[in-house]
Amino acid sequence: MTDIQKRLFALQDKGYQSGSVKLNPSVDPDTIIGVRIPALRNLAKELKDTEEATDFVAILPHAYFEEYQLHSFIIGYLKDFDRAIAEAERLLPYLNSWALTDSMRFKAFDRDPLRLLPYIKNWLDCDQPYTIRYGILCLMNYFLDDRFDDSCPAMVAAVHNDEYYVMMMQAWYFATALAKQYEAILPYIENHRLDKWVHNKTIQKAVESYRITDEQKAYLKTLKIK
Repeated sequence: MTDIQKRLFALQDKGYQSGSVKLNPSVDPDTIIGVRIPALRNLAKELKDTEEATDFVAILPHAYFEEYQLHSFIIGYLKDFDRAIAEAERLLPYLNSWALTDSMRFKAFDRDPLRLLPYIKNWLDCDQPYTIRYGILCLMNYFLDDRFDDSCPAMVAAVHNDEYYVMMMQAWYFATALAKQYEAILPYIENHRLDKWVHNKTIQKAVESYRITDEQKAYLKTLKIK
């Protein structure tokens, strides 16, 4: 067992482990140690910029789920875009859970999101469901406010993948987009431009949102596909 693995096991929370196993059905339960996110983030902060961290992220694959989380948190501190994107592309093919992709955030991407667009397009075109999910998440995080462009929802609508966690991410994206860019996004629902499951789940999530008006919710309900 490596020193970092020993440190992760020292942070183990058995109660949290059982919950984490249930929340991550795509992950081998034997690989989930059960370390809470704040503890992982604290460890990443402690390790960043050290030789130990450099050696740790250089080696893939990892044995444990939390090693992948720790890995993403460490490289998330990178401020240079080229280094960050290289490390992200090294890591993404190994990620096998929504919890790994959804907690990954890079300081370098926050600083210059427009440089991400060519990479996002490639991620959406790949055959790895969690890479696709991460690409959609980036579009949701960076391109629904002042950087919004009609090409972005078109990219998400063009994804046709029957993996549950991809479809759920699409629905989350479009429900959030309805809250932020209602007039631009509504035609995607009115004209049935999304796969049926994603269409109906988008409406469900939008109706549950406090950011959608009651009038908008009432209209969206009429657009549900039977």
